[in-house]
Amino acid sequence: MRRKTAGRFRLVLRTSLGFAALGLGSSVAGSAVVALLLVLQGLPGDAGDRGWIFGLTAAGIVAASLVAGTLWTAYLQRRTVVWFTRGRPPTRAEAQRALRLPVDMAVVSGTLWLIGTIGLGALAGWIGSFTDAAGMALTIGLGGLTTVGLTYLAAEWVARPVMTMALDVAPPQGSLPVTVLTRLIVTWALASGVPLVGVLLVATPPDLGHANPTESLITLSVIGLTTGAIGTALLARAVAAPLHRLRIALDRIARGSVEVTVDVDDSSEIGLLQTSVNDLAFGLREQERMRDLFGRHVGTDVARHALEYGASLSGDVREVAALFVDVVDSTVLAQRTPPQELVAKLNRFFASVVSAVDARGGLVNKFQGDAALCVFGAPTRLSDAPTMALAAARAIRDAVLSDGELDLGIGVAYGPVFAGQLGASSRLEYTVIGDAVNEAARLTEHAKSVPSRILASEATVRAALGGERAQWSVHRELLLRGREQATVTWADRAATGAG
Repeated sequence: MRRKTAGRFRLVLRTSLGFAALGLGSSVAGSAVVALLLVLQGLPGDAGDRGWIFGLTAAGIVAASLVAGTLWTAYLQRRTVVWFTRGRPPTRAEAQRALRLPVDMAVVSGTLWLIGTIGLGALAGWIGSFTDAAGMALTIGLGGLTTVGLTYLAAEWVARPVMTMALDVAPPQGSLPVTVLTRLIVTWALASGVPLVGVLLVATPPDLGHANPTESLITLSVIGLTTGAIGTALLARAVAAPLHRLRIALDRIARGSVEVTVDVDDSSEIGLLQTSVNDLAFGLREQERMRDLFGRHVGTDVARHALEYGASLSGDVREVAALFVDVVDSTVLAQRTPPQELVAKLNRFFASVVSAVDARGGLVNKFQGDAALCVFGAPTRLSDAPTMALAAARAIRDAVLSDGELDLGIGVAYGPVFAGQLGASSRLEYTVIGDAVNEAARLTEHAKSVPSRILASEATVRAALGGERAQWSVHRELLLRGREQATVTWADRAATGAG
């Protein structure tokens, strides 16, 4: 908690100092550059004894602008500072106000520069001539445009932490206050537009100023290169960096990762794209969650089959091995055992069933109270379904009896069944229907009273591979309930003690 608070304090301090440095630095640097150009151009000319008036007035305007700009910016940011400093989510109104910070700072800077342009231009005309007034106004105006553009781009960069929190509450949508095109135009103006206009004003008639224009042209070139580099760097940071993060996020999604979240820290089209990627990841997470829940209820193989082939009342006939497992004396057990304890025992019992069946490629088709029907060969086809079913039966028996909590009986049968969706169009269930399923259930009734606790039909053992078949021996013929002919049953050789 202390580390988180310290990190929060550093973020707030860094952002606050960034705004302060941006406001003061851009104004001072812009004023210095304009002053240099005025000196190089000899403006205002013919001031005579009144030159000190212009210098003193210019210094006063710059000082007053710094104070007014600081107070004005602080007034605009006062509500943003409160929630950002405290680390609480802003209200929607506060978020929308915070998203206007770069524009507000540009407006503040532009207004102060406009006042300076008009005031000093008029003073230059009074001290010197109309040409001096025009040259003064154009020089200060172009310097102001450059400063305003840099302030806007830099404010977007400094305000990223604030923008991220604000966009969580007021994500970009509809009519966007900022666009990528806006940034491109501002960057073009900084890199080419303003410096080239300055070059044209210096190099073409009428001559604005009374000095050799060479030094001014060189200075304008340097200014153009510098502001262009800074503006391009800020544009790259505002556009290229978020796009790079988006590419990384989409690559992770393409590789199957759905736990992806992109910070929405831009109010332009890039912010819309960031929001869309987050919505995509959220939708995929929901889909994965539904797939997981679906798979837990019906089995992963059934879920995969339904997703691949769709939900329809259809199926096909398969040769499958059916395994039915049931708890002995479940009625008496329910009377003697508290419900919660009984459920805990049954869950441990079913965990052993699921583990053994899944390990051998089978499907736990359904739980029926204290019994379970397992299928080998549907929906996933198995080349040796009888072998897997018999091995799973022995594994279940050994695991459950070693726990000592429950007794059980297991029946295994093999034959053709219908495997597919059953029910109505609005409610489907994947199931298997056929004589092998009924035979497995009837064998379970008799298996509860044999030492091995497992009985398998002869067809199942005969179809198994040799290694598994060697584990079984003939038990005896049984007349199963509902059948007219006796069934030859087989039992686990090791459990019965047969040689």
